[in-house]
Amino acid sequence: MNGAGNDFIVIDNRSRDIRLQPAQIARLCDRHRGAGADGVILLVPCESGRADWAWDFYNSDGSAAEMCGNGARCFARFVRRLTGVAPAIRFETRAGIVTAQFNGEAVKVNLTAPRDLRLNEEISLSIGPSAVHSLNTGVPHAVLFVADADKAMVQSLGAEIRQHPRFAPRGTNVNFVQVLGPNSIRVRTYERGVEGETLACGTGVTASALVASALRGFTSPVRVRVQGGDVLEVSFEGKGGHFENVGLSGPADFVFEGRMEV
Repeated sequence: MNGAGNDFIVIDNRSRDIRLQPAQIARLCDRHRGAGADGVILLVPCESGRADWAWDFYNSDGSAAEMCGNGARCFARFVRRLTGVAPAIRFETRAGIVTAQFNGEAVKVNLTAPRDLRLNEEISLSIGPSAVHSLNTGVPHAVLFVADADKAMVQSLGAEIRQHPRFAPRGTNVNFVQVLGPNSIRVRTYERGVEGETLACGTGVTASALVASALRGFTSPVRVRVQGGDVLEVSFEGKGGHFENVGLSGPADFVFEGRMEV
């Protein structure tokens, strides 16, 4: 499946018979020797009783991840296809409970409450001292505003910030944000765990929109164009850095189905 170009291998593991090792996950996600994906999502029962379902989510390097906005939309459509549930589902992630609502092929997910907003922190980089903003939208994100996203040094500077001591020990995702107009931005994201740029990052899009609201007075909803060309929409309540009822809307598409030996 893919959500705005952010692609995932989604597996029905309600029986919990499938147990994947990190090396197997990395092989599945390898774009030359496997199916190719930014991550793997397994549908599992919700053992806590707090939601309808739960997921096990892994980055393409085999590491476990707390949350993924695009993955959440894809997961919700996958569950709906299997179970026929409508019009909404709740599922448990490592970051908390996520609610998904359906509108045709589009899905809106209500994300967990953002936290740890920090604005205008100056850190030392190879290009010199730079102002970086950060916010946790289920996973940690750094946000930098740039004049032209096409010219942003996503791979080199993204890797440098991802490993920066300020974000140690686990590192951070890194978003390069260009303001297109009122309540409109473009975002390119270097993703931790993928260790490179993805065509979209839902939690990164959300962090970027909320930071733009805190710094530049953007109001809900904020439209965000991602590297894959799609436009996602971030809705929220609050201002001045205090946000709640955060939602992310966009496509979630099936690409192909198959079986693969691991």
